[in-house]
Order: sequence, then C-alpha cells, then structure tokens
Amino acid sequence: MARFRYTAVAAGGDLVRGEIEAADEAEAIASVQRQGHLPLAAQPAGVWRDALPAMRFGAGAHLSRQDVANVTRELAIMLGAGQDLDRGLRFVVNTAPNVRIRRVMDAVRTAVRDGASLATALGREPRSFSRLYVGLVRAGEAGGALAQTLQRLAVLLERERSLASSVTSALIYPALLTVAAIGAIVLLLTQVLPEFVPLFAQNGVALPRPTRILIGLGDAVGSYGLYALMASLLTVLAVRLALRRPALRLLADRLVLRLPLFGGLLREALAARFARTLGTLLDRGMPLVAALQVARDALGNRAATDAIAAAAQRTKDGGGLARALGETGIFPVRTTHLLQLGEETAQLGAMALRAAEIHEEATRVTVQRLIALLVPAITLLMGAAVAAIVTALLLAMLSLNDLAT
Repeated sequence: MARFRYTAVAAGGDLVRGEIEAADEAEAIASVQRQGHLPLAAQPAGVWRDALPAMRFGAGAHLSRQDVANVTRELAIMLGAGQDLDRGLRFVVNTAPNVRIRRVMDAVRTAVRDGASLATALGREPRSFSRLYVGLVRAGEAGGALAQTLQRLAVLLERERSLASSVTSALIYPALLTVAAIGAIVLLLTQVLPEFVPLFAQNGVALPRPTRILIGLGDAVGSYGLYALMASLLTVLAVRLALRRPALRLLADRLVLRLPLFGGLLREALAARFARTLGTLLDRGMPLVAALQVARDALGNRAATDAIAAAAQRTKDGGGLARALGETGIFPVRTTHLLQLGEETAQLGAMALRAAEIHEEATRVTVQRLIALLVPAITLLMGAAVAAIVTALLLAMLSLNDLAT
C-alpha cells in the first residue's frame, strides 16, 4: 500500500485536500469517490518531483497549450460523432502532427486501455494537463457528458491561447525595435565613435563636453558592457529566486497591478481568465465555492489569488461574490457589476462567460493602444540618441575646423 495526496470537491461544495492509502492511483480515486467527494487530482505523496518542481528539465515529452487545445477539440469531435473513447484516442494518436503529441497521447490511451478512466490517465501527465483540466474531465465522466465537457474545455483553452497569442504577437515588433535601437546605439559608441578619437588626439584639440561624455560612455560600454550584461542576468535570476518567497511574491504582484497602463492591462487579463474559468466550472455544475477555489489556481498572481480566496470565504459565510470581489479592488468594476447581475438573475455562470468575452476584447484593445503609443516612443528615443551622438561628433569636427583656421 502507498500513500496518495488528493484534492477533491466535497458534497457541500468545499475543496478538500488530504492523504489516503491505496494500492494504486485508481484505487485512491475510487476511495475518495466512496467518501462522497468529486476527485480533482491524486498523486503519490512525498514524490521528489513535487519537492523540486524546478528540476524537471528533460523529464519527458509534454504538450503546449496549443497542442492541448487541438487534442481536446479532436477528441471532442470524435466522441460527439458517436465514437468510443478508445477509437477517439487512437484517432488522436494516429493523426498527431509530431512525436511529442504522439508519445503523450499514446501513454494516455495505454492507461485507458489498461482500465483507468480518462481523467486518471490524463492526471498521469501533469506537465501537459492541469489540475483544472483533469478535474473537469472527471466531472464530465461522472455526469456522462464527456463529449460536451471536452467541447467546452476546447473553447476555454482556445480563448486563453487566442488572448495570449494576440498579446505576444503585438509585443514582438516593439521588442525587435528596442533591440535594434540598443544595438545601433552600442555600435555607434563602441565602433564608430572610437575611429575619431585618434584624429582628435593628434590635433590636440579641446573636445567639447558632449563629445568627451560620449567617448567616456563608449569606453565604458566596450570595457564593461559584457560584465554589465552578466550582472543583469544574475540580477534577474536573483529576483526570480526571491519571488519564490510568498511574502515577496505577494508584494511584487500587488505592485505590478498598480503600475500605470500595464497594471490596468494585467487586471483586464486576470479578470478575463478568472471569469472564463469560473463560468466554465459553474456551467458544468460545480458548486460556487469549489469553483472559486479551483479557478484561483489558474491566475498566477498572488494578489488576485488571495482576493478570490477571501471572496470564497465570504461567499461560504453567506455573503455575495460580487460585493466581496469589489471590496478587494483587484478586478475591474465591470467584473463585479456583471457578476452581481448574474447573482441577481441566477445566471452567474452565463454572466461570468459574458464578462470573460468583454474583458478579453478590452485586453486586445488596450494592447493595441499601448503598441500604438510604444512604437513611436521607441522610434523617437532612438532618433534622439542617434542625433545626440551625431551632434557630439559634429561639434568635435567644428572644433577641428576652428583650429585649422
């Protein structure tokens, strides 16, 4: 017998965690179900990979978000067409576009053919399928609506991927422009400007102060630029390690949400992800408190996570969700108003999904506006820096002309 750590939804809607002894993972899940709970995840307790999550380099194939969305959509189509689960998984394996997807889904199919449920098989691939994903699949299997659940999961994943992809794509051009601007300035300081230094030295001309400053800056970049780059990388690494401490992570996440422009954008994105996840869970029949506790794990921002945890406790004590979220000040006002309307009309799941659509569109519009401001700003800064360097050189050349005359 081995010990398994599990997470489940109790009959009253609470999210419960604990440990149980069982011969294998399937028996552990069955034992949790016999207790009247809906299992979300079960894994061996005390496994080294749980203690060292950062040491998973090369631990095996795993699927990207896009891969998971495609696999989910294909499997939903097959099940919706009346095919059994084994045939649907075989179709996914045989039509996989690469070896990585084929390996992961073949392992899932093998586990199902050995008698495991689909949720259990997916749970054995935690790097590819999240706890939320596995929990929804298990709920769909328990309710006999696996095809519909997979269809909704595919929509959820595709919406999240579309939002992330639109933001990433919009930031590519400003990022390339920034790199090009920095490269051009470094090239002028370290390669072009030093070519004029011997000329100035031979003529013994007193260089203007702007030219001396630029020459000194070019020498510093050429001599210490690599060290500065290494120091910057070490600083980023140190900050990432420091942010693993809960108190520092909470402080940093709160500060990020208060930043001008970018803080508002992040709040819109968090609201979209939270509302989409909450609406999907409620639409599948999960109790509100349990849905809140599961949805908060999908955000990745400690300040937002704590706000949802506080709102879940208020809701459990009989308070309203919208008012509790509004008092935290984390999510946009539009979020709380729409959720309050959903509570008043007993359509909280539907209104959460509607709120997600609104926030997703608001995020896209905000990103487009930021890019529209950012690209000209970077161009102007680059032009100003190049103009300053050229002006310093011209001043030095004019000094040489004055000396010659």
